[in-house]
Amino acid sequence: MKPQVSISESIAFNNKRRYWTVGRFTLLGMALPSFIFLLLFAYGPIFGWIYAFFDYRIGMRLSQAEFMGLHYFRIAFSDPDILRVLLNTLAISFLGLLSLPLAALFAIFLSEMKWKKYQKFVQTASTLPHFISWIIVFSLSFALFSPESGLMNRILLQIGIIDTPLNPMANNQWAWFFQAALFIWKGLGYSAIIFFAAIASIDRELHEAADVDGAGRYMKIWHITVPGMMPTFIVLLLLNIGSLLSNGFEQYYVFMNPLVQSKLEVLDYYVYKVGLALNDVPVATAFSILKTIISICLLLGANLLSRKIADRGIL
Repeated sequence: MKPQVSISESIAFNNKRRYWTVGRFTLLGMALPSFIFLLLFAYGPIFGWIYAFFDYRIGMRLSQAEFMGLHYFRIAFSDPDILRVLLNTLAISFLGLLSLPLAALFAIFLSEMKWKKYQKFVQTASTLPHFISWIIVFSLSFALFSPESGLMNRILLQIGIIDTPLNPMANNQWAWFFQAALFIWKGLGYSAIIFFAAIASIDRELHEAADVDGAGRYMKIWHITVPGMMPTFIVLLLLNIGSLLSNGFEQYYVFMNPLVQSKLEVLDYYVYKVGLALNDVPVATAFSILKTIISICLLLGANLLSRKIADRGIL
């Protein structure tokens, strides 16, 4: 015999099913604008890859352009400047990766601050540079390091630390390190937010058990905080490895000058220079396609390596 179901139980079941159905469609509706935005601005531009196969110039119709096959890819590979551009891109990107462990260390320092008001002040002050545009950063750098009237140069000259003014914005030897330092300063506090949230999600009972066992502050940081942050660190590291060839454009565009051009021409800037300044859209598109393919390979390789390391129990 089938079990008897009361009318109240049947109504409750139908209401529950209707609630989950409505809730599911509500969540899908909330995610729909983000999905449309992703299609338009992430997958829509992929249609522009077609320009790499045609002899296209700005202002002409694609139907008027001659099909060239892989001709422009061969030109991109044989470009005499591509090795120098890739070296600049990878060097600055690897220096920028230092911001990840520094952000994790900074988040640990923030979490260990006992005075909460001071903690919030430091966190807010360190996050603000992320929202400053690069043209403002250039103005601040010029005000500090200008050889004629820079504040930092005047202070160092007056106290006798240096004999001649510093000019890091026009120093070809220090161009990589100066740009990496600016990048770290600008994004350190913002990157630390994610690690700070990871630390806040660690079970407080672990700290209480460590207190009972007599563990000190540094022992708790090393054996509780650092392992709790490691999954977040690995995910962010994978994302950063996948974007090694994407340094951005604005920073190097505003700091570009003839004295440091050979060290600041990264791939994104070089694509802009070839495509818009030199009106060679097919070659610039070929560079962009190669950059995307290499970035995907780097991301997949880093993900595979992290899985093998995790399977061996190293992390």
